[in-house]
Amino acid sequence: MNKLQEIQQKLKCPKGQFNSFGGFKYRSCEDILESVKPLLDKAELILSDDILEVGGRVYIKAKASLTDKETKEHWETTAFAREDEIKRGMDGSQITGSASSYARKYALNGLFLIDDVKDADARDNNIDTPEAKQDLFNEWMEKINKATTVNQLNAMWYQYKEQFDKESEEYKQLNRASSDKKLALNNPDLKVEVRR
Repeated sequence: MNKLQEIQQKLKCPKGQFNSFGGFKYRSCEDILESVKPLLDKAELILSDDILEVGGRVYIKAKASLTDKETKEHWETTAFAREDEIKRGMDGSQITGSASSYARKYALNGLFLIDDVKDADARDNNIDTPEAKQDLFNEWMEKINKATTVNQLNAMWYQYKEQFDKESEEYKQLNRASSDKKLALNNPDLKVEVRR
């Protein structure tokens, strides 16, 4: 077994953060780093970023590299995050830092095989009745309408995609509503009606 496989098997990284707006737990890049540091005996972990411009938009390309100091085996993964053009309450350096942290988190997820999606056992399976499904749908529509950032909408998608069948009308309506809300948030001067 190589050093990477050993770390992948031993790593335990619970979701230690809580998003009160979306009502879900998540793990941050810092959470992953704190969990992996004790396992890095005789291994070196390096995180780095590159900035790319694609189609007038700025992307952060994060790379997570692991090297076994004894065998010199080397592994690396990359992940991308797009900077928001405008994010309320943040200056330019904070926007870049936020995108960097997000990209690094997903590069680490790939390297250490961390699944950031809820597993089937963690799902709320109590939405079998039409009334329960409608209530859940209405709750998500309300959250989408109240969202104030694109990041909030993206986080919500990771949740509701686990609760509705991708072929269901509810899922399609939530996606349309989320897309419309993103358009409205990205173009505050444009009058956009959120569709159901």
